[in-house]
Amino acid sequence: MKKLCSYILPLVALLAASCKKDNFDPPQARLHGRLVYQGEGIPLEFNQVPFQLYQFGFGKVGPVSNTTFTQDGAYSVLLFEGEYKLTVPNGQGPFLWKKQPDGRPDSITVQMKGDQQLDLEVTPFYMIRNVQMAAAANKVTATFGLEKIVNGADGKNVERVNLYINKTAFVSAGGDYSIASSQRGGGAITDPANISMEVTVPALVPAQSYIYARVGLKLQGVEDMIFSPVTKINL
Repeated sequence: MKKLCSYILPLVALLAASCKKDNFDPPQARLHGRLVYQGEGIPLEFNQVPFQLYQFGFGKVGPVSNTTFTQDGAYSVLLFEGEYKLTVPNGQGPFLWKKQPDGRPDSITVQMKGDQQLDLEVTPFYMIRNVQMAAAANKVTATFGLEKIVNGADGKNVERVNLYINKTAFVSAGGDYSIASSQRGGGAITDPANISMEVTVPALVPAQSYIYARVGLKLQGVEDMIFSPVTKINL
């Protein structure tokens, strides 16, 4: 019996230690905010533009969080308390993110002690301005302007603009995010400050008395589009 106990007791202790190790409290500090330019939000395509959080030490390799911004350009992530570095990888987003002298993306130091709001200031290549939308005769019309923010060597040319509509508040290209759209190439835009587009609303099944719309801008050499805010339009 003593010999049997000598095997059982260490096993029980090991199991207890294992359970204790697996029962750590989950992260509860919320880091949240949005992408902004001079205080104005930067709408994006849903789930397309990533950001990363690193926490150095503790034997960690690679980002501890690798997630994406919402279509409103917002983000939210739960973290343990401690020091983190937040960055956007090179080539991501319709904006300029600060870089280090060697070309690597710069990072923002975040000290987590409880919940924290942190807006991320970026420089978009363009902004979509003065958006007006209306519906008449089963068509949605949008008027808007394009303001070029980044000039010089880093400046980009307009590839196209799109007007998207959808039955839900998630609006962008294709899939479940668009029931109809119209497009105009950059070469067909004669006055960037005064653009007008329209799209026909298809039959809605099941029927509803409203749709959602927004304008998207695609730039040459930039994968991600920038958008206007989503607008709800009564039909």
